[in-house]
Amino acid sequence: MWVVCRTKVCDCLAAASVTLRRSLSLGATMAKSKFEYVRDFEADDTCLPHCWVVVRLDGRNFHRFAEKHNFAKPNDSRALHLMNKCAQTVMEELEDIVIAYGQSDEYSFVFRRKSNWFKRRASKFMTHVTSQFASSYVFYWREFFKDQPLLYPPGFDGRVVVYPSNQTLKDYLSWRQADCHINNLYNTVFWALVQQSGLTPVQAQERLQGTLAADKNEILFSEFNINYNNEPPIYRKGTVLIWQKVDEVTTKAVKLPAEMEGKKMTVARTRTKPVPSHCDIIGDAFWKDHLEILGEDS
Repeated sequence: MWVVCRTKVCDCLAAASVTLRRSLSLGATMAKSKFEYVRDFEADDTCLPHCWVVVRLDGRNFHRFAEKHNFAKPNDSRALHLMNKCAQTVMEELEDIVIAYGQSDEYSFVFRRKSNWFKRRASKFMTHVTSQFASSYVFYWREFFKDQPLLYPPGFDGRVVVYPSNQTLKDYLSWRQADCHINNLYNTVFWALVQQSGLTPVQAQERLQGTLAADKNEILFSEFNINYNNEPPIYRKGTVLIWQKVDEVTTKAVKLPAEMEGKKMTVARTRTKPVPSHCDIIGDAFWKDHLEILGEDS
């Protein structure tokens, strides 16, 4: 009797196994179609291995956007801090980013050399960074522009560049910080001439045509008593975001006895987060202090 029952059970299991294999085979066949050939038209955009992948995004038509939203000239601290907040959000979502640098309406994000995020596809790097940044800009707008409504959605474009060595990456970031200094010095003098001397934008542009950095500094100091070196570092040097350990103290509600109901407990913890600084990254001092950024296992 036992042998018969056991035989029937084995037969049932065998039949079920055959049915399952047929179903899986049918499903695999049905997953394909005659239209699948269109996948062959997708371009291979895999970034070179063992290279730094940099995603740089820029605001689209941000001169117009700044005018429509009454940005202060030559710098609006609200807009800069909003940009930094968005960049921090991107880094917290995409932890393979080891450093980011931003100024004005642009931000550069550097992915670690060994990153295999989304199989190193350039389109994935670019679209994820740009979409996360743009949505964060809208999401956090009210936090920084309390009295200025967002009139229309901002736009950002992105590009991906691959740098093969530590030196070329450092040179790229140095280039962006030098660009920040050159543009901010010009804008500081330009708007001082317009706002304080009463020149028209065209007249201010003509006044500055052909001038060197020393000439612009002299105009600021002699005519407006402004020492450019005393301007806020965030304007002159931009913002660098790097991962650092930060001690945080938070309060949260916990279940307590009835006589202590409504009380909250203070919790201290240390976590790693992207922290902004406004320092020089052109010289060697920054890189010597942060060897972990360019480290092979960063």
